[in-house]
Amino acid sequence: MLFWHGQPDHCWPSAGDMYPVPGPGPLRDPPVLPYLKQEEPGAISTSQPPLPAFQYLLCAPTSPAVRLHEETLTYLNQGQSYEIRMMGAPRGDPAEGRRVVKSVVRVVFHDRRLQYSEQQQLEGWRWSRPGDRILDIDIPLSVGILEPQIHPTLLNTVEFLWDPSRRTSVFVQVHCISTEFTLRKNGGEKGVPFRIQIDTFGAGGKGDPPEHLHSASCLVKVFKPKGADRKQKTDREKVEKQPAAEREKFQPAYESTVLAECPPWPDALGAPHSPPGTPGLPSPHPFKLLSPERVCASPACASEGPAESPGEPPQALSPCASPLETQQWLLRRRFSTCARVFANFSGADLLKLSRRDLIQICGAPDGIRLCHALAGRCPRPRLTLYVAREPGGAEGAEDAGSGLYQELHLQLLTAAELSAKLAELLGLPPGQILRLSRQGPAGIHVLVSDAMIRNLQDETSFVVAIGKAPGPDGFQLLLR
Repeated sequence: MLFWHGQPDHCWPSAGDMYPVPGPGPLRDPPVLPYLKQEEPGAISTSQPPLPAFQYLLCAPTSPAVRLHEETLTYLNQGQSYEIRMMGAPRGDPAEGRRVVKSVVRVVFHDRRLQYSEQQQLEGWRWSRPGDRILDIDIPLSVGILEPQIHPTLLNTVEFLWDPSRRTSVFVQVHCISTEFTLRKNGGEKGVPFRIQIDTFGAGGKGDPPEHLHSASCLVKVFKPKGADRKQKTDREKVEKQPAAEREKFQPAYESTVLAECPPWPDALGAPHSPPGTPGLPSPHPFKLLSPERVCASPACASEGPAESPGEPPQALSPCASPLETQQWLLRRRFSTCARVFANFSGADLLKLSRRDLIQICGAPDGIRLCHALAGRCPRPRLTLYVAREPGGAEGAEDAGSGLYQELHLQLLTAAELSAKLAELLGLPPGQILRLSRQGPAGIHVLVSDAMIRNLQDETSFVVAIGKAPGPDGFQLLLR
């Protein structure tokens, strides 16, 4: 589906609006890109480098406290929607129709030290923020994007298609703040920078990987709501207090941030559509988290035994279960969202958590359900009957269990279910109970039906008499 807004053309700024002439405001005019620079006719070189095919503009001001020859730095507010304008020069013959490209936007660490410890850093973030995402796309505000994809497992990545020949804007939100990844958290600490990187790909040939077209990124820091505005004001006042000679060493502040060209993200060239592991969010184990429908067909589950059927009691989690076995146990019980939070947990670790811990981590619905599953608590039966075998019987054999009542639970409340449960309880061959009746007033025999079972009182007791049915094989049971 294509998300278009009924905006008139004047809502999208022209080139003159995006790059205005210098004004008296505190922010200076945005940078003039080399390929947009107006040159004198005599100064134009005959061997100019090829023009970049794509350009991305983040609508957020750059910091004025960045020195010359350093990369620009942009401050963002946590959870606020920021526009990224996608501009591209359409390639190919216009007669061939529109050419749609795919862009992957991701938030990654800038510091090399954090890149090496991404797994530990982001697993800690997942633990403290279960169910949250690092990067989101604001679909209602976005213009000109097709098929936006927000993968539940790729917390720092969003994807979408767009047409370079049309005006396109995508609004993104960053939900993790820079101070969440600092070593010391005593207040006033300096947050770590992130990178917003966009990789764009073409369609590619049949059976070939998508063609990488362009990559660009910019440096950002994320603050709590309205913290970016305060930081921008602080930096501006700090630079204004400097002497004139010192102020010349700082870059001007621009109204928008131009993403600079960079190499593609390492994993982007391999599988930009749906990579199994998130760049910047690696899985703690070298296996894929399968969907609940596929997990029981995997070799690991096949080695453990057949999948649990609805009629069988669910198997409890063993304290000796490894992290991999714990993941499979969670997925078989439809806890796919919680499985990512408990990626490093063994069976013993999971069983140590209290009901309150599970609700806080997984939320109330899944937390209560997981607590019951760990305790091995089965659903309360709709009807409980107590059944004893009549001494003697058609076979004339002694039964050591005669006169001793046993408990029988019904969920479906049907005659077929009662017959199957009685056959299992009495040790009769399945499917050979040809008639099931109940003794009524004046000793009459009444055929047991579904309606009769639905109207039985809970915890009713019966004595079962077993008799031979007409024919070579088969039994008839009488409930007294």
